[in-house]
Parts: sequence; structure tokens; C-alpha cells
Amino acid sequence: MKAVDLHNPDSIELTRHLVSFDTVSRGTNLPLIEFVENWLRDLGVDSVRIHSDDGRKANLIATVGPMVEGGIVLSGHTDVVPVDGQAWSSDPFTPWIEHGRLYGRGTCDMKAFIGAVLAAIPKMQRLKRPVHLALSYDEEIGCLGAPRMIEKLKDLVPPPRAVVVGEPTSMQSVTGHKGLVTLQTTVIGYETHSSQTNRGVSAVMTAARLVNYLDGLTAHLHAESLSDSYEPPYSTINVGVIRGGTAINIVARECEFAWDIRNVYGSDGASILAQFDAFCRDEVLPEMRRRHAQTSIRTEILSTAPAFEVNPDSPAVELAQRLSGIPSTRKVSFAAEAGLFAAAAMPTVICGPGSIDQAHQPNEYISLEQIAAVDRFLENVIHFQSQVAV
Repeated sequence: MKAVDLHNPDSIELTRHLVSFDTVSRGTNLPLIEFVENWLRDLGVDSVRIHSDDGRKANLIATVGPMVEGGIVLSGHTDVVPVDGQAWSSDPFTPWIEHGRLYGRGTCDMKAFIGAVLAAIPKMQRLKRPVHLALSYDEEIGCLGAPRMIEKLKDLVPPPRAVVVGEPTSMQSVTGHKGLVTLQTTVIGYETHSSQTNRGVSAVMTAARLVNYLDGLTAHLHAESLSDSYEPPYSTINVGVIRGGTAINIVARECEFAWDIRNVYGSDGASILAQFDAFCRDEVLPEMRRRHAQTSIRTEILSTAPAFEVNPDSPAVELAQRLSGIPSTRKVSFAAEAGLFAAAAMPTVICGPGSIDQAHQPNEYISLEQIAAVDRFLENVIHFQSQVAV
């Protein structure tokens, strides 16, 4: 029998239902959370919500089995990235199956993992050690929801044996990811008619100069090459969004750009920001204020997530390898919530279905073979947690 035929049909149906909830980070995830709560309640499993400050989003924690030490935490984020401007061949929130693949926004990143976990819960009847479910919000915009979820998790459950973060890794155990700092820089210039550029201070052109400086910093980071385990093997800087100006014939008063730093383990994103701040303060801003005193440059840190690195022979990694049947390990360049769990002294590994190559793409998909693989992984989790504690 082919591996694709071994999947739990409920995994696919639950994944499809989860994908049907539009949980793009700018909106709410509460309808999805309510669905999961009801699913768990029908199975006799209680859960706890941890709301965001504005109440529009929530994390969810649930435990199946006895409340004892040695549990396995299965963790996933419920939010997805936007579909705006992407060339989808069908509605991204109406998932479809074609050529052995399940398509839809979030299928790969990472609702198939959550769907498979939900489908496995009815089989968790005789656990000797618990399985904990931890679902977060706003991972995609800087791991904003996970810190309060992890804090609550530490209060609610005894120390776990391992945390498995189910990001798409093709079920390979991942022992490291880069850190993340997201930032926004706002330039305030002085607007004049575009025929009087000598009297104005263009926020757009100043922002372009700053972006060019960041591009030059990236070249220096290339030379550091701190770890050949990552692709690319150095810290990176990216400016993802830039907005500014009023009209083509007005010297722009305001411009802002959003950017991020993805630092390898052992490198410090703060040092990159310090160099940028010094360039703004010592070189660019004095030139701006010679023309107009009210000009400014302000950079705000929007979010941070620590880099993650664990020894390949750590107990959490060895357990994930045993449960997945895949002995190899690797590191990844994307950021995830694993660094936050590790910082809270929880043994952590990343292991989940699908490939990051399909994440965030138009026509995002996960293969049915990968859903079968995570189903087998969860069968092994259940078997392992049903044995007498050792």
C-alpha cells in the first residue's frame, strides 16, 4: 500500500475546515479557536483561551491524558500570511485536492499539522503521559502571541518531555532557526513644491538613502558567514514595504519602510540596529536639519524572536527522530516559535509536515504523502505516551 493511502481521512477534512477560516494576521482567529474548542469539548477535552490585549485573537491550550510530567507539547500557529496580489487559481480559503496535493492558504504553514493533531485526539484514550496542544496567534507577524501562551503553559502543565513545533520540515527534525527582529523606520522631511527641492527635505529620497545603507550592511554580513548550516549561512536584512509621498510634484514630507533582521544563532541583531541608528544620527539627520529643524528619523522595533539552536543529540531531537523515523537533522533560515519555547527552558524541536518551499506562495499546498507522514508520527506519539512512564 502506498504511503498516501495511509492518512487519516479526518486529518484532511479537518485541515480543509481549518483552512476555510480566514485567519490572516491582520484579522481575527476567534472563529477558528471556537471551532477547535467545540471539537475538543465534544471529545471531553477542556481547553483554555489566552486572549490578546484587544480581545480579537486568542491562543489555546488543551491537555489530553493525566496531568503528570513527561508530556509532549504539539504546538502550531493559527494565523496565515495574506493572499493579496497573489495569482491563485482558485479561492485560497476554499481548499481543493488535485494531483495528490491539498491546496489552500495555510495548508502547509501550518494548518495540516493542527488538523492532523485534532484528528488524532479521539485515539488518545489510554495515555499514561499527556499530550498538550498549544495553538498561538500572530506568529507570522513576529511571534507576538506565543510569549503569553508559553507563560500560561508553564503555569498550567507539569514540565514536558518535549515541545514539537510543527512547522513544515518534511518531518525532518530541525535543530536550529534564525532569530527575527521586525522594525519600522519613519522619516519626516519638509514638503515644498518640487521645483524648490533646495528648500525642502525629501522623506522619500532620504528613506531611499537609508535603504541603500541597509543593503550595504547586508554585504558586510555576507562576509561574516557564521554558520554553514543555514541557507544563506549569514544574517540577513530585508526591506519588505515602503510607503511615502503625496504627489509627484511635492517634495515628500513623510516616508516609512518596514524591514527585518534575521540573525543566525550567535549573531546579534541589536548590533546591526546600532550601526543603522548611528548612521541616521551622525550622518543623515544633521544634513536634514541644516535645511529644516523639524525633520526626524525614528525607528521602532515591532517584534523580536530569539534564534534557536539545540544539540542534535538532545532528548527532544532524539524523540522526534524516533517518532518520525527520519534520523537526519538540519537547520532552517525562517524564524519560528521554537526559540521562545527553548528560552523558557522547555526541550524543543521543530518537526512538521510539508515543505517551507510551498509556504507563503500562491497555490500553497501540502502533499497527501506528507499528511500521511504526520499521521504516522502522531500514531507513534500516542503509542509512546501510552507506555508506562520511564
